[in-house]
Amino acid sequence: MPPAANAGPAPALQSYLNIDAIIDAVKKTGARAVHPGYGFLSENAGFVDRLNEEGIIFVGPPASAIRALGDKVESKRIAKQAGLNIIPGFIGEIQDEPHALQVAAEIGYPVMIKASAGGGGKGMRIAWNESELKQEVIMAKAEAMSAFGNDTLLIEKFVEQARHIEFQVVGDHFGHMVYLPERDCSVQRRNQKVIEESPSPFISAEVRAAMGAQAVRLASAVGYNSTGTVEFVVDKHSNFYFLEMNTRLQVEHPVTEAVSGLDLVHLMLAIASNQRLDVTQERAAAINGAAVEARVYAEDPSRNFAPSPGLLKVYREPEGPGIRVDSGVVEGSEISIYYDPMVAKVVTSGATRNQALARMESALDRFVVRGVTTNMPHVRSCIANPDFKAGHYDTSFIPKYYGGPDGLNPLAFPLTEHQQQDMFAAAVFTHVNRARRYDPKYLAGEDDVARLTLSWRDVHGNKLVPLDVVVRLAGLQMVGREGVAAGALEIQLPSRVAYVYSMRQPPGVVGKQAYNTYLRHMMVDGKPITVQVAKFIPRGVIMQYLGAQRELYIESPAAAALSQHMPAKSKASSHRVVRSPMTGTLVEVLVQHGSEVRLGDDLVVIEAMKMRNAIKADREGFVDEVFAKQGDVVSADQPLLKFW
Repeated sequence: MPPAANAGPAPALQSYLNIDAIIDAVKKTGARAVHPGYGFLSENAGFVDRLNEEGIIFVGPPASAIRALGDKVESKRIAKQAGLNIIPGFIGEIQDEPHALQVAAEIGYPVMIKASAGGGGKGMRIAWNESELKQEVIMAKAEAMSAFGNDTLLIEKFVEQARHIEFQVVGDHFGHMVYLPERDCSVQRRNQKVIEESPSPFISAEVRAAMGAQAVRLASAVGYNSTGTVEFVVDKHSNFYFLEMNTRLQVEHPVTEAVSGLDLVHLMLAIASNQRLDVTQERAAAINGAAVEARVYAEDPSRNFAPSPGLLKVYREPEGPGIRVDSGVVEGSEISIYYDPMVAKVVTSGATRNQALARMESALDRFVVRGVTTNMPHVRSCIANPDFKAGHYDTSFIPKYYGGPDGLNPLAFPLTEHQQQDMFAAAVFTHVNRARRYDPKYLAGEDDVARLTLSWRDVHGNKLVPLDVVVRLAGLQMVGREGVAAGALEIQLPSRVAYVYSMRQPPGVVGKQAYNTYLRHMMVDGKPITVQVAKFIPRGVIMQYLGAQRELYIESPAAAALSQHMPAKSKASSHRVVRSPMTGTLVEVLVQHGSEVRLGDDLVVIEAMKMRNAIKADREGFVDEVFAKQGDVVSADQPLLKFW
C-alpha cells in the first residue's frame, strides 16, 4: 500500500478543501502527482496553480480550462461563442435576491438555481414560483459555500420532461480531442444521478454525432487536455442544449469504460505524462454492447432521501460475469455525516441492454448491506419498472412513479400479482424448511399436509390480509430429480399452485459471495428468483423481492385467527414533537420559545453529507420548547422542538 497522510479534521473546509493541508500531505508522502478524484478541489483552478508552483503534476486539465469551463457562468459565455445550443437564461452571476427575482421573472418559471462552482447536485434547486425562489436561493448559497467554498449562483430555465445526457471528451497536449459514447443520466433524485447507462436508449445516431461534435468544439475552444464531461439537456423532441462542463472525471465513468473499452484513468495519467492520445474519433465513438450503473447511497428514500450514516454491520458485494462494484468500504466501515452518502457503484455490462439490465437485477438482488438504510430497494424497483426497461423515462421518472406520501416506502413498491405470489411462496418455503429442521417428522411423508395462514400487512401497517395456504411435498413428475433432492414443496396459494425448491446459488453465479444467510435463492415454477430477508420482526419477517418489501406473518390458522384480534402496539403520542429525520449538524435554528409558526415554515436547517435540509412545520401553532442549538450534531429521530 502507498503511504497515507492525514489531511486534517473531518469537516471538508478544514481538510479536503484546505489547499495547504493537501499540499502538505503530498510532500509527506513523496508523491509527484495528484489525481483529484470526483469532488472537493477537483475543479479548483487555484489548487492547480499551487501545485504548479510546487512542481507537482496535476492529473487533469490546465487551470485556464478549469477557470473557463469549471465556472458555469463563464462556460455558458464560451459555449455560446463556440456555437453550442444554450438553455435560455441569464448569462452572468446572480447578485442578490432582487436580482434573482428579476431574472426569474424575465425567463419565466420554473427556473433552475445552480452553484456556479459546483456539481453533483450540491447548491442546485428548482423554484416553481417567486416564494420558492426566495427560499431556495438562500439554501443554494449556503450549500454551495459549504461544499465548494464559493456561493456564486446562476439561474436558467428549467426544461421539463428532459433527458440528462452527457458526453465524455478526452484531449491531449497536442490538440487531439475526441468524444466517447454518451451516458444517459436522467434517473435522478434531488438533481443527483442515481442510475446511468450507455448508450442512451433515446437519442438517434444523428443526434449522437451532433452532440458529440458540439462537446469536442467546446473543449477544443479552451485548449482542454485531459478527460472531461460536457452535459446536455435534451427535450422530448430531441432538441439539445448545453448544460455545463465538468472539468474532471465523473463518478459514472465506468459506464463509458465498459462500452468503449478505454481506461479513462489510464488515459488521464498518460496525458498528464505528456503522451499523445493514440485514439481516433472513429475508435473512440465505437459502441460495444451496453452498460448500466446504479449508485448505492446510505440514505432513506422513505424520508425524502435523508442521509443514513452509521456502521456497516454487514456488507456483501455481488460477484459474477459483467458485474463491477467500485467502493471504498468494507464490513465494519463507518459511513460519516461529513461526506457524500455514496457507499458503492454497481456497474453491469453485456452484449445488449437487456443483458446488462438482467445482470444489474441479479447484482442488486445479491448485494447485502445492513447497519445503515440504503436506496438499494428503490434502485432495484426502478430497474424493474416496465417504462425504464423500455427506455421510456426522463428526469421526472422518480417523482412520476414514486410520488405521494408512501411512494418511496419499499412496502409500497409495486409488484404484479404473480410476482407477489412468488414472494409469498418463497416465504412459505423458508418457514416450512425451518420447521422441518427442528422437527424431522414435520411434513415428512408423501401424504402429509401442512395448513398455514400467511398474512401480510399493507403499507400503512393498520390491517392484516390473511391467505390460506396448503403445503405438501412436491412429486417427481412436477419438479424432477433435482427438485426432489432439494426438498421441493407444492405450495397451494388461493389463486395458484407453486412448486418451490432451494438453490445454493443462482444459475451462473460462482464464488464465495454466491450465498449468504441474508439471501434465499429458489426455483419457483421453474424460474430462479432471489429474495432477501430485509428484517426479522416479532412473529414475522419483512421480505424483499425486486426491491419491493412486504411484512409477512406465517402461522397456524388458529394462531392467525387470534392475531386478528390482538390490538396493535400503541405508540406514545408525539404529534407535537418535531424530530430530526436524519443524523447531521444543526446549522440553523430559525425559531425559539413562543415563535408563531405557519404551515410550511422552515424550523431548522440540518447539514448532512454535504447537503442542507430545511425541516418544515407540518402544522400551525406556537413553539413551546427548543431542545437543540446551532452547531449540535443530532441523530435521526432526536427531538428538536415541540409545539404547545
